[in-house]
Amino acid sequence: MFDGAYDDDRDEAVRRALAAGVERILCPAIDSGSHDAMLVMCAAWPGVCLPMMGVHPTLINDNPEWERELEIVERHLASPPAGGFCAIGEVGLDLHWSRDFLAEQTAALRRLIELSLRYDLPLALHTRDAWPEMLALLGEFQGRGLRGVMHAFSGTSEEYRAARECGDFVLGIGGVVTYKKSPLVAVVADMRLSEIVLETDAPYLTPVPHRGGRNESAYLSLICEKIAEIKGLLPEDVAAVTTANACRIFRLIEN
Repeated sequence: MFDGAYDDDRDEAVRRALAAGVERILCPAIDSGSHDAMLVMCAAWPGVCLPMMGVHPTLINDNPEWERELEIVERHLASPPAGGFCAIGEVGLDLHWSRDFLAEQTAALRRLIELSLRYDLPLALHTRDAWPEMLALLGEFQGRGLRGVMHAFSGTSEEYRAARECGDFVLGIGGVVTYKKSPLVAVVADMRLSEIVLETDAPYLTPVPHRGGRNESAYLSLICEKIAEIKGLLPEDVAAVTTANACRIFRLIEN
């Protein structure tokens, strides 16, 4: 929530999330242009807002300085803030807008995966219109102890099973699962609860009934309730299991 969309009410949005039962807000890095805003927010809310470090795949596209972005990531990882980074993210492959930069995105992600192994940090992986390419790349690292979350998962049941074969990955389920006729509902029904974590991707992917407006972490309860409905469980049971899943992957101590 270090995005400019929260400039007018950032602290209030964090307080709303805490009041809604959200205990931690994991903040994915985008690129060097937003690192300062992310780190300032996390310093203002220690133990609540936790920073990741990485570079978003779409920021690799048509960027002659993409290798410099990776060097900046490496410097941050070598000299982390108090409390450290909770993950390497948001990183991945995104071929939705163009396939012209697949080689650059793949080279960047391969290097970022190596960093995740070096620093023993989970990956927050973004995959959009790139599942065959993502699975092929992850397959190169199979058996080396990869772990993380498939962020904003919107793949098929077959893709989720293939991703699970590549390492200790959980599936990040967000607001899309609440959308009318969302194909993600059937996929979530097929998943084990032990494979799911809840996420918002705020300010994007706002769940129903707030779809069309700005997303925020307080809306996590709406995603929890929808998954409980799909699974025929109580929301508090979904919350407990998915929280434990997140704490295990990110190696956080449960509050």
